[in-house]
Amino acid sequence: MSQFWSPAVRSLTPYVPGEQPVERLIKLNTNENPYPPAPGVGQALRDYATDHLRLYPDPTSRALRQTLADTFDVDLEQTFVGNGSDEVLAFAFQAFFCHGAPLDAPAITYSFYPVYAKLYGIELRQHPLNAQWEVDLDALTASAARSGVILANPNAPTGHAHSLENIEALLKRVPDRVVLVDEAYVDFGADSAVALIKRYPNLLVTGTFSKSRSLAGLRLGYAIGSPALIEGLQRVKDSFNSFPVDSLASVLGIEALKDQAHFDACRNHVIATRERTRERLEALGFEVLPSKANFVLTQHPDFQGAQLFAGLRERGILVRHFNTDILGNFLRITIGTDDEMDSLMEALESICR
Repeated sequence: MSQFWSPAVRSLTPYVPGEQPVERLIKLNTNENPYPPAPGVGQALRDYATDHLRLYPDPTSRALRQTLADTFDVDLEQTFVGNGSDEVLAFAFQAFFCHGAPLDAPAITYSFYPVYAKLYGIELRQHPLNAQWEVDLDALTASAARSGVILANPNAPTGHAHSLENIEALLKRVPDRVVLVDEAYVDFGADSAVALIKRYPNLLVTGTFSKSRSLAGLRLGYAIGSPALIEGLQRVKDSFNSFPVDSLASVLGIEALKDQAHFDACRNHVIATRERTRERLEALGFEVLPSKANFVLTQHPDFQGAQLFAGLRERGILVRHFNTDILGNFLRITIGTDDEMDSLMEALESICR
């Protein structure tokens, strides 16, 4: 540690992203989409006038936000965009959860939440999943002393998603606190809580272009909520960086949103491949948690997670292994192309033999 670091920096344990290998591997560890973005994205990239790059982008990202509003059938004033959903989440933590009271979250969920809580000095009250590996919504809202509630739906890394009815019941229990529903994986089989925005002014839904829109390399995320919540995000953004989304990213994000047919085809293909993979894993003796995401969390009763991870790596396949007490025996496997998943299953069959 450097003598020049502030005490707050010394105490941080940063988020560790999935490995980005330099060697050629079948990469099933970071939940990227195996299919390319909409064709219009490539065309817009080829047609983009580079002279535009000498100018600052629109600080409000109005064109991108309007397309987002049209896509989700909400008002422009109910939309916000940033550099990936991680940045949007960071702004939300600052805007809504720094009240001096605990923030309620699942104990097993997206591992960036504890990082942000530590960074902003927020007490994070983490609640275990229930016996079915589902986020316990009752536990999240049981205490009166709280600054808010955050959950991923579908949850990461388990893949379970609560119904819209369950999310609405949660919102009714905490009308005086912000409920942030992180929907990074919602397009792979779950119901979006955006439909509840107009009835619940305390609901903020965040999402990303990285998964179902195949734009992980571009870094675009969004939030949808009441105008009051969006204004809170904008106040934080404009106190940090008035130009977070660049001109090129806005143009490409618009093209990705406009092509509904490509979006539906890609996500439906991922869903179908996920279900085939689940069946094949179960036939091989694996326990697979039900998933509404573009990944599965799985374990085998006869093999340690680290052993399977290493065996797959030796065979040129990279998956995610969480080296924790609770998840140490599990692998999180991103759904790739059909050919990639065939290679995965052949490797696992070899290891299990």
